[in-house]
Amino acid sequence: MNLDKILAISGKPGLYVLKVQTRTGFVAESLLDGKKITVNLKSNVSLLSEISIYTYEGEKPLTEVMQKIAAKENKGQAISHKEDNATLSAYFKEILPEYDEERVYPSDIKKVLNWYNTLQAKGLVTDLAPAAAEAPEETPAVEEKVKKAPAAKKSKSSERRIIVFPN
Repeated sequence: MNLDKILAISGKPGLYVLKVQTRTGFVAESLLDGKKITVNLKSNVSLLSEISIYTYEGEKPLTEVMQKIAAKENKGQAISHKEDNATLSAYFKEILPEYDEERVYPSDIKKVLNWYNTLQAKGLVTDLAPAAAEAPEETPAVEEKVKKAPAAKKSKSSERRIIVFPN
């Protein structure tokens, strides 16, 4: 599993896995206790795969930061997010030396470490994979479709029609 279906929901502790989308929101399962909850579309929800950390050169995706933590800790637990701010900053500086200290707050570092430790406790850290590793597997299927498309014969019913209604 990668971070594509892992959610952080504002106002709710811990992380959640997206299970099913509905018309009015979605169903998510807590990684802490396994309980399923329904979340409406008005809730503030963040996909971990969409989160980045500010660096002096730009932004670093959270997936890469977590992979660096996993490499440093040999896929084991990181330091606790309850350490003092100086310890957390020093640890994060080892992981990501180029992080922007003015825009990345201690609370952000605490969240990242807490999320990492939660994922590690559930055994999901070993399955974190960069998106680039998945792309070569998908590429041949796309190429086959492209090669088959010119051979298919178009019928008149498959052509696109545009209808304009007067005001």
